[in-house]
Amino acid sequence: MRRNEEVALLLDNIAELLMLKNENPYRIRAYTTAAQNIRALDVDIEELARQGRLDEIPGVGKALAAKIEEYLQTGKLQYYEELKREVPIQAVDLLEVPGIGPARAYLLYEKLGITTIQELLQAAQEHKLRDLPGFGEKLEERIAREAARLMQRTKRLLLGIALPVAEDVVAALRGIPAVKAIDPAGSLRRMKETIGDIDILVGTDDPEAVVDAFIHLPIVKEVLAVGPTRPSILTREDLQVDLRVVAPDEYGSALLYFTGSKEHNIALRTYVQERGWKLSEYGLFDENGTRLASRTEEEIYRLLDMDWIPPELRENRGEIQAAREHRLPKLVEQQEIRGDLHAHTDWSDGHDSLERMVQAAIARGYEYLVISDHSPSLTVARGLTVERLRAQRELIRQLNECVAPFRILQGAEVNIQSDGTLDYPDEVLAELDVVIVSVHSAFDMPIERMTERVIRALANPHVDILGHPTGRLLNSRLPYEIDLDAVLDAAAEYGVAIEINGQPDRLDLPDVWVQRAINRGILIACTSDAHSTRQLDNMRWSIAMARRGWAESRHVLNTRSLPDLLTWLSRQRNHPRKQD
Repeated sequence: MRRNEEVALLLDNIAELLMLKNENPYRIRAYTTAAQNIRALDVDIEELARQGRLDEIPGVGKALAAKIEEYLQTGKLQYYEELKREVPIQAVDLLEVPGIGPARAYLLYEKLGITTIQELLQAAQEHKLRDLPGFGEKLEERIAREAARLMQRTKRLLLGIALPVAEDVVAALRGIPAVKAIDPAGSLRRMKETIGDIDILVGTDDPEAVVDAFIHLPIVKEVLAVGPTRPSILTREDLQVDLRVVAPDEYGSALLYFTGSKEHNIALRTYVQERGWKLSEYGLFDENGTRLASRTEEEIYRLLDMDWIPPELRENRGEIQAAREHRLPKLVEQQEIRGDLHAHTDWSDGHDSLERMVQAAIARGYEYLVISDHSPSLTVARGLTVERLRAQRELIRQLNECVAPFRILQGAEVNIQSDGTLDYPDEVLAELDVVIVSVHSAFDMPIERMTERVIRALANPHVDILGHPTGRLLNSRLPYEIDLDAVLDAAAEYGVAIEINGQPDRLDLPDVWVQRAINRGILIACTSDAHSTRQLDNMRWSIAMARRGWAESRHVLNTRSLPDLLTWLSRQRNHPRKQD
């Protein structure tokens, strides 16, 4: 369902252009809502279009359905092209800078012709902003600071967007007889949260046949380069995919080399050189230049007296020494997950009913699902009042009678208020099976206050899990300032688990902090943060971050069976805490 994301992205772009034009907020919200609902679809949007059912998608009326149909049929939308001529799409990047909303972005474009963050930074440094209406000296200084930070950050593809595209290409090419071996490579194979271009390695004796098949794939929008070893395409979603073609006999050494990371490769080559040997993309060679191994990664590692290192660990964080000493972790696998600890329904900001979410969890073979709709202060997410929370609990009780032995647990994602108190009173928190606490507001606190805020929340005896601990949104929002070491120390002291949120633009807790949490004895909660049945698949990305953080099954809370989870929750509520 690749075109679902393609259409959703188109609608998001339209909404951003409308924001830059200062259009009616309700009109803008219509496009963003439609985009969200299309992303949440569990059916192919092209099939809905063929059946004339586009207007059955929530938030998609007849006018918007006609626009979507035009785009699906022609690959272009006239309305979008007209908008782009009125306001350059590049100006949307200005919205990433804190302090710049749609009105200011449009003013910057209209008065100074600024459309990029680089141009904005230069204008701020030259003091061209302070005299604009609504700006001033202090805002100019803040914009210069924030723009400089953004310029240091290269915008990269989200893992959750890039990997499905790569896997489609791999699946399509794997059926070609000339393809002897094929894998994603680079940071994609290492499952980093963001990547550059999509790199795929192919082993073949017939490069011409493979390259021809590659450049004629149905997803191809444009062929960027053609050659026997390094063809490149642009997909219909404007993602670049690069193919590297090697001989089958060199596939293992090439895969090792092109998987990286650079730091891992340097450390590994240094170790090889200490033995008097040489390692390159063409193979492992002894001191006489004789090739010892090249066909598979496993044989190369074996000849070096090392265990094969999972790609997720190849970041030069101790994995080479661990492989030499045969003490690499047995990384957690997705099939070991027994249930999901964080999911939303249409009671708050989810797209599917509680019943549908439960059935989808059962279909995945889970033993349990935690329903964790938002607490009341998050009004934009239709957070549940105490009365609605208790009404939901009654529905859960009734459903549990029908779906046993599967178990629905009622939780809540409870907002951590600015002072560290929680959004429900203690007597209400005590009624819940699982309490996740998260920061959803006041992100700009000084580091000391933010750290105190979160630690105070963890000290509440009803808290089980800390949700998305850094608050980052990849490519759009930097983490808030917080002393994570102090937060992890508190979590370890209070027995609180730490979430790895599987939303592709969160993947929060980051991998390096996962490893630090594990080293403190903290349990990791791998979750999907699903807002639809399809988003339960986000568990895959959470597991990827856990693996990159060296997590084994024993480190992950929801690899436990239902009875063991309930035992942990019971003990957790009796864990000693400090109270104000």
